[in-house]
Amino acid sequence: MKKLFILIALFGLFNAAQAQNRFFTKTGKISFDATTPKSPENIDAVNKNSTCVLDSKTGDIQFSVLMKGFEFDRALMMEHFNENYAESDKFPKTIYKGIIVNNAAVNYSKDGSYPAKVKGKLTMHGETRDLETEGTLTIKNGKVAVSAIFPALLSDYRIGIPQLVADKVAKTAKITVDCTLEPLTK
Repeated sequence: MKKLFILIALFGLFNAAQAQNRFFTKTGKISFDATTPKSPENIDAVNKNSTCVLDSKTGDIQFSVLMKGFEFDRALMMEHFNENYAESDKFPKTIYKGIIVNNAAVNYSKDGSYPAKVKGKLTMHGETRDLETEGTLTIKNGKVAVSAIFPALLSDYRIGIPQLVADKVAKTAKITVDCTLEPLTK
């Protein structure tokens, strides 16, 4: 009985140690901007319910965002985005799976700002493409803030822009990631 108790205690400590390496949020902010100088209004939206998981030990990082969660200033623009461009019923999620290439240079136990180079795959609108970008990890009070800006060429993801509005919608959207992750506890 004593051996069983010790085994259960060790298993619990192992799981707790594993959880301390992971950071998580369900309230990450991901936005995009596809405005051009000829756009009659801003073509941008924000999703404040993105999920992100980071394993500080391995540098593995993953983002997931529901396309219908993007909020626009105008309801009609949101409707066009979901029905005509993102086809959100057919492709409900965008997912990024990658690794922080220079993860060893980040001290997750010390407050500070660290440059991060990320390499992985972005799946959007049913298409998967390699994506590398640079960003920043800011460690403060045991939390990790992740920020990055990167371009996404819409044609790479088979997102068509009708000829009628081709000069009013950018061919490359600027995607901004801004997430604060907390330690994942079991």
